[in-house]
Amino acid sequence: MSQTSWPAISIERNSPVPVFEQICSAIRARASTGALPEGTAVPPTRILAVELGVSRSTVVTAYEQLVAEGYLRARQGSGHVVCAMGEVETAPPAARARPTQVETAPAKARPFVAGTPDMRLFPYRQWARTVARLCRSNPQAMFTTGDAFGNPALRGAIAAHLRDWRGVEAAPEQIIITAGATDALELCMRSLSRPGEVIALEDPGYGPLRSFAKAQGLQPVFLPLDEQGATLPPPDTAPRLAVLTPSHHYPLGGAMSPSRRSAWTQWARSGDAWIIEDDYDSEFRYAGRPIPAMAGFDPLSRTIYVGSFSKIFSNALRLGYLIAPEPLLEPFRQTVRRFGVRASSMPQQALAEFMSSGEFYRHLRRVRRVYGERRRFLLDRLAREFAEYGTAADHQAGMQTVLHLHPGLDDMALAERARAAGLTVSALSRYCAVPGRGNGLILGFCAFSEDEMDPALDTLRALLETA
Repeated sequence: MSQTSWPAISIERNSPVPVFEQICSAIRARASTGALPEGTAVPPTRILAVELGVSRSTVVTAYEQLVAEGYLRARQGSGHVVCAMGEVETAPPAARARPTQVETAPAKARPFVAGTPDMRLFPYRQWARTVARLCRSNPQAMFTTGDAFGNPALRGAIAAHLRDWRGVEAAPEQIIITAGATDALELCMRSLSRPGEVIALEDPGYGPLRSFAKAQGLQPVFLPLDEQGATLPPPDTAPRLAVLTPSHHYPLGGAMSPSRRSAWTQWARSGDAWIIEDDYDSEFRYAGRPIPAMAGFDPLSRTIYVGSFSKIFSNALRLGYLIAPEPLLEPFRQTVRRFGVRASSMPQQALAEFMSSGEFYRHLRRVRRVYGERRRFLLDRLAREFAEYGTAADHQAGMQTVLHLHPGLDDMALAERARAAGLTVSALSRYCAVPGRGNGLILGFCAFSEDEMDPALDTLRALLETA
């Protein structure tokens, strides 16, 4: 571990940027340019706090965020050191402070179905008031969008949301409203590939994406993951498209390191290829801020950004979006003309007003707090009572966790037994195209209270005891 003199960090007390983010920005910038080489030890939190005249918790928060983003790594008994960076640039998203409130409504799901929001927390009354107000003042906006790419007001609201929360700068004209993230991914593949071409997909990864790629006549090359994220495709495969989940891998969790993101963007530029960034649940980060999107590294040069409201807001709306680099707008428009618009126009103006009024962000902050508490409960019980059967990594993000099973346990057999016992547990191996790349149980936690998960975990442990 190298020891170097530590450059001073200037703190602007009157700046609207939080102090912890000023610390993050200073370390990011120096790590990205090589001023802080790989292996450089950063000062202990207590020492840096004294030097800067800030609380130790502020420095701890900054270090935790940098670990999550891949700029630092913690070494047991040795503090934190700088990771290998390469040349990486990113602009951290600006903070948006808004309060929260939620309404409850009855719903029931089987533990531990993954990726499902708890609709008992949906703000039904606030949403109904927004829709009613729109019906009184501008009812025609519920039925027309004025553009094949979607409602202009919603596209503008999404542009503001992504700028503030994800560090992505895009004009509303670059945003296309879709019928969910899957529709957006299909639109990308229809527009940018032809039968027989190669597409790079993460393994393990999203099963319906593999199925659609094969239905389109594409030839998938499956990318294994290492500690930095999805590995680059072999040189002899030459795909023109790669679909990645860099901010929170699906389904394993974890974020792609800055150096790997840089390598991917270099790959796309040098090979005249495109990266489709599936940012399916990045708002659900439970420590620090959401990790900046890969599209912010690019920025939107060779990266197409895909997002959805299904995880944040409601599966019932069936609304998602993609952000296209400007050279791709015409190809996407041609595809929309050819295959038609799938996204419903009815909820788009209402959602735009819901976002602009701040109700959307109140809901987001509320559910993120609730989901964070449920996640902590699940991980604590897994650590205490399931260690003899497997391990669960804490990525401090997402809507599910993976219990990686020890050798000798069969995830598919256990998932079938769990289903018969009233649980919905997914086998990790079903998400793997190449056999042997995964053996675990995927456990969703967002849709279930602690009282609902408690007996379900007892049932799961009993199944593992007799496996």
